[in-house]
Amino acid sequence: MKSYLAEVLGTFLLVFIGTASVVTGGFGGALPLGQEGIGLAFGIGLIAAAYAIGPISGAHLNPAVTLGVFLAGRLPAKDVIPYWIAQIIGAIIASLALWIIVSGQVGGHTGGFGANGWDETKWGMSSAFLWELIGTFTFVTVILGVTSGKHTTAFAGLVIGLTLSALHFAIIPVTGTSLNPARSIGPALFTGGAAISQLWLFIVAPLLGGAIAGIVAKTGMFEKD
Repeated sequence: MKSYLAEVLGTFLLVFIGTASVVTGGFGGALPLGQEGIGLAFGIGLIAAAYAIGPISGAHLNPAVTLGVFLAGRLPAKDVIPYWIAQIIGAIIASLALWIIVSGQVGGHTGGFGANGWDETKWGMSSAFLWELIGTFTFVTVILGVTSGKHTTAFAGLVIGLTLSALHFAIIPVTGTSLNPARSIGPALFTGGAAISQLWLFIVAPLLGGAIAGIVAKTGMFEKD
């Protein structure tokens, strides 16, 4: 139970810090952070959560990561669904907290809540799907690599967070960068509209990318000969 609660807290930190950087400090804020600032916010949020709760739950914070870790043989099957539920709850609480904060905005809040989506006039569904799949595969592969038994390092959280930032730099213009079904579900519930209709992609593609990374890791590629 302590691990599950840690996943709730850690996912809350990641989603709240990241989406707040979009909603109150991002493209529409008084002091716009822009693409690089938002990417760093998500990366730093992950680093903070990883070092805070990593020793308790492994700081997955992401159903795709949990699936990859399970398929790599590093998590019991009984923990997969509880981890997913905890991560989604954390993301929803984060979006609820942000909704409460911006509801007090003078003139009312007219923007979204950092939901993911793609502009169909610029990007096709296949481009969005491939970016999310390949991006999640890359992200989960890095996680499984730097946390493997033979490669564990005290800087693992930093490496993982910087990888997430780098992927944001590349993918934000296409999908807003999810790589994490929980991160997409929370904001979509409070944004509605297209965020809900496109949500399936940000569940399916990351889970598939995480699964492929886990299967590849299961081959022993991260183990020394």
